[in-house]
Amino acid sequence: MKTITILGSTGSIGTQTLDVVRHNPGDFRVAALTAGSNLKKMAEQIREFHPLYAVMKDEDMAEELAAMTAGENCRILYGMGGFVETATLPEVDTVVAAMVGMIGLRPVMEAIRAGKNIALANKETLVTAGHIIMPLAREHGVKILPVDSEHSAIFQCLHGEKREQVETIFLTASGGPFRKSSKEDLEHVTVEQALAHPNWSMGKKITIDSATMINKGLEIIEAKWLFGVDVSQIHVLVQTQSIIHSMVGFRDGAVMAQLGTPDMRLPIQYALYYPDRVFLGGERLDFEAVAEIHFERPNTDVLRGIPLAVEASRAGGSMPTVMNAANEYAVAKFLNQDIGFLQIYDMIEFAMKGHKKIENPSLDEILAVEQETYERLDREWRL
Repeated sequence: MKTITILGSTGSIGTQTLDVVRHNPGDFRVAALTAGSNLKKMAEQIREFHPLYAVMKDEDMAEELAAMTAGENCRILYGMGGFVETATLPEVDTVVAAMVGMIGLRPVMEAIRAGKNIALANKETLVTAGHIIMPLAREHGVKILPVDSEHSAIFQCLHGEKREQVETIFLTASGGPFRKSSKEDLEHVTVEQALAHPNWSMGKKITIDSATMINKGLEIIEAKWLFGVDVSQIHVLVQTQSIIHSMVGFRDGAVMAQLGTPDMRLPIQYALYYPDRVFLGGERLDFEAVAEIHFERPNTDVLRGIPLAVEASRAGGSMPTVMNAANEYAVAKFLNQDIGFLQIYDMIEFAMKGHKKIENPSLDEILAVEQETYERLDREWRL
C-alpha cells in the first residue's frame, strides 16, 4: 500500500487524484490533504478518506474546519508550516503537488529533501525553480513524475528509451477557444468566452492560460527541465481533438505518441502506480470513429503565450518567474474584468522588459521577485 499526501486536494487535480484512490482503496492510504479556502469540500474529503492531517491556508479556516469535522481523528494544521509538515511526513511515499501557484514551491522542495517522490501537477515548481528542483531530485534519488497530460505522454513515450537519443519533443495543444481568431476578434472577448474550453474541464486560471496559449508556453519550460532538452527541440502542434497527448521524435526518425481520450485520471494514475499500469475504467479510444487526426500550427502571432515563454526561458535566471507572476496577476485582473484579454500579454511583456535578471536565483530570491513583480504592476501599470 502506498501512502500519499495531496497538496491541493480540493482543486481539479486533487479531486481527480482522490477519485483514483476511491476506485483503488486497497492500494492507497491518504495521510494528509491540504487546501486553500474550500472548507466545505475539505470537510467532505476528510469524512470520506479519513486522513491523519488536513491543512488550510490560514488559522481561522483551520479552526472552522476543526469544528466542522469534530469526531474525526484528523489533526488540523494551517499555513506554510502545515503544508511543509504534511509534505514531509515519515510515512508518506509520494506527494501529489496539485497546489496552484508559487505557494507549492517550498513544500515540494522540502518533500524532495525528505526523499518523497513527487507526482507533479504544479507548473510553477519547474517554471520558476527548475534549476533548483531537478538537481535536488537527483541528489536525493527522488522521482519527479509528471501529472500534466502532455508531460505524462512524453514521459510514457520515453519509458525504456535513452534521453540522449531524443531529437524533437512534439508538445500538443488543443488550441483553446480562440485558435482561429484574429487580433480584432479578441479585442472584446468576454470572460465567459475565454472560459469555454472545447475539450477539458479545468480550473479558471488554467483555462484562461489555455486560451492565451500561456499554458503551452509554461509547458515548454517544464519539458525543458523534465526531459533535459533545449527549448529549440520542443515543437508545439495544435491537435484539436486532444487524442494525441504528445509525441517524441528520435534521431533515427521514429516518432512515438501516447494516445487516449481526454481523461486526467490516466496521467494521475500512471504517476501514482509508476512503473506499473492498472485498470482504469472509462471511455476507450475508438479509432474507427476517429477516422482522422488533424494537426495545425499554433497561431503565435495573435496568441503570444508561446513566444513570451520561450523568450523568458532563453533569458533564464529569474525571468521565467517574472513571466509567471505577471501572468498570474494579469489573469486575475482579466477574470475580474479589469483588463481586456489581449492586455494579459501586454502586462507580461511590460513586466519582463522592466526586470533586471538574477542569474541563478535562490528560493527566497524567486519568491521576492514574484512579490516585486506584483507590486510593480500594481504601481506602474496603466491602461
